[in-house]
Amino acid sequence: MHLHKFEKIWLIFGVGSLVLFLAIIGFGAFYKGTQPQSHMQTIDPNNVEAYEAFKPENLGLTKVDDNNYVINVVASAFNYDFGVNKEDKPVKEIKVPKGANVLFQITSKDVVHGFNIAGTNVNMMVEPGYISSLETKMNKPGIYTVVCNEYCGVGHHQMFAKVEVYE
Repeated sequence: MHLHKFEKIWLIFGVGSLVLFLAIIGFGAFYKGTQPQSHMQTIDPNNVEAYEAFKPENLGLTKVDDNNYVINVVASAFNYDFGVNKEDKPVKEIKVPKGANVLFQITSKDVVHGFNIAGTNVNMMVEPGYISSLETKMNKPGIYTVVCNEYCGVGHHQMFAKVEVYE
């Protein structure tokens, strides 16, 4: 079989690209240990309050020790539920000290939501029946907006909150 010069060039380019792609994926998967989450926690989306972290009194910011915090959130129907304050009003802003290690634990009651803190590396997909968690260090002071970056219905644009990192 005779191949034209340009066919040979394109074949070499295609096979070379495939080998390079597989080498990069293999490097990331085996040498670096990059892999998808394998031990995701599941939860009953119809009864999230049965799980200790998502009971109404445990929602919002909890100080674990000197510089470690946990923020438990329930996403549902165009709202992030961070709990209520002393006046029984919904909390829409969380305040965290600069340099704090924060573990975000989030679940959803109804549909798929997003949890993105603009300007940080916090970006999660929140699915009903699963607990999404991410630990990060909040180093830069400022007020950050929490947005839902997964379309969840007609009130999607009203789903936001704030995280303030203070000195």
